[in-house]
Amino acid sequence: MSPLNVTILLFDGFSNMVLACLLEPLRAVRDQVRGGIVWSVITPGDRPAISSSGLSIAPDRPIAGVSRSDLLIVVSGYGFREHATKAASSVLLRLSRQADVVLGADTAAWLLAEAGLLWGRTATLHWQVLSDFAEAFPDTQLSYARYVKEGRVWTCGGASTALDLMLAFVAERFGPAQAFDVSTMFVHDAERQSSGGRGPSRLSGKGSEPLRRVLNHMIETIETPVSLEALAAKANLTPRTLNRLFLAELGMPPGRYYQFLRLSRARDLAANTDLGQREIALRCGFSDAAALGKAFTRHFGYSIGKTRK
Repeated sequence: MSPLNVTILLFDGFSNMVLACLLEPLRAVRDQVRGGIVWSVITPGDRPAISSSGLSIAPDRPIAGVSRSDLLIVVSGYGFREHATKAASSVLLRLSRQADVVLGADTAAWLLAEAGLLWGRTATLHWQVLSDFAEAFPDTQLSYARYVKEGRVWTCGGASTALDLMLAFVAERFGPAQAFDVSTMFVHDAERQSSGGRGPSRLSGKGSEPLRRVLNHMIETIETPVSLEALAAKANLTPRTLNRLFLAELGMPPGRYYQFLRLSRARDLAANTDLGQREIALRCGFSDAAALGKAFTRHFGYSIGKTRK
């Protein structure tokens, strides 16, 4: 499978927080999926883009060198009116023709509308400029939703809505289980920090209470996996109901997700420790190194040894 090719177009005045909420979910997915994700940052004029807080990010390649993208992310913050030029519109039109999905974050919908990419569509952007946008672009239907997905053009407002939209993209492209895994990575950390309780079994965030109860038990028993019957009993469910729950909320059966958690843990240990493959296998509930190696390669598409390198 070819990697997901992402192009990120940054305009001066962009928000560091918005960029992080768009990019970090992709980073979290990158090593978990077969084929992976590659991205490159480009800027108008091929000069470093300066964020609203003064952070400078240099482009990875000249804008003329960009060909096709699976996902084009346009990020604009302060100064969007000054950025809405004929030259910028020309660039956006060319890049959008070469992209499967175009995502405009923060005030980027203004630039997309100026380029004619939102004519007759529904869109949203940062709440502070909603009324100005409605006056400037009457041919675009303004939405007050957190994000809007219309065809291949998606729009959102500030940081939290950018994270919501990116999780929706991950769910659509890689499945709800992957999106759930990414969401817990970002959502439950803050809650654990503020509550003072730390540990791998304190999972919260998205998902129903029975699902989180089972997932917590899965995490607690990675080293010594339990039966699906025992998992179901943990949430006062029958195995059949547990299976339906996982299929409805995560898009895969519980046994498969259980193995996904164990393999993710194995990948983390291989990448960040000096443990041998046999020890990693035992810590992740596999009978031996060979069983781990076979399951790892089948799931990720590359060997666990490559992860260590």
